[in-house]
Amino acid sequence: MPDTPKLSIIIPTLNEAATIESLLTRLPAKQTDAIEVVVVDGGSRDDTLARARPLVSKVLLQLPGRSRQMNAGACEARGRHLLFLHADTHLPPDAELLIESALSGQSVWGRFDVRLEGRHRLLPVIARAMNLRSRLTGIATGDQGLFMTREAFQAAGGFPDQPLMEDIEMSRRLKRQSPPACLRARVTSSGRRWDHHGAWRTIHLMWRLRYRYWRGVSANILAKEYHHIR
Repeated sequence: MPDTPKLSIIIPTLNEAATIESLLTRLPAKQTDAIEVVVVDGGSRDDTLARARPLVSKVLLQLPGRSRQMNAGACEARGRHLLFLHADTHLPPDAELLIESALSGQSVWGRFDVRLEGRHRLLPVIARAMNLRSRLTGIATGDQGLFMTREAFQAAGGFPDQPLMEDIEMSRRLKRQSPPACLRARVTSSGRRWDHHGAWRTIHLMWRLRYRYWRGVSANILAKEYHHIR
């Protein structure tokens, strides 16, 4: 039996052929005994799978839904630590060492600071606000690269089976186990939704959805509104 990897990087995908190779070729120490990379595809109709297969440890097929895909990847992953990474997000150098160090203390989960890459001049301001809000509230978003011990993932019951705000709900569950390790090292995530839909419009939409979720509105209802507006 091969040694247990220290880290499993789990990437949910859906029609990410344009970005997946760039992400996978830049991952640290891929295809080694220390790290495994698991892509979980939700039914891509482009070349995502063909481009990903030569570059990862394992490819899984799952019904679409980010929570469902990430949970399926975690079930098949062998690593002691789990990192859930969006297909348009790039890790900082030595990310695996930073995660190992962060999880060797009292925190059983954490996230990186984020940098948003795109055209809009407000993206640096938006990223700083996201990082500050996360540090103050202990709530992380998927754009920030959520990582955790396998035991913490299992104790949280995995990601909730909901179509929106799964990262918010998962953060709430993990906070019951420990405060997050908020790393200053930055992942670089795509700012395409702000570029495409407009920065102020997207900010207003996301804050409104978060507020309503905090007030108890169902994630299923919010998801319908989100996709309708988009």
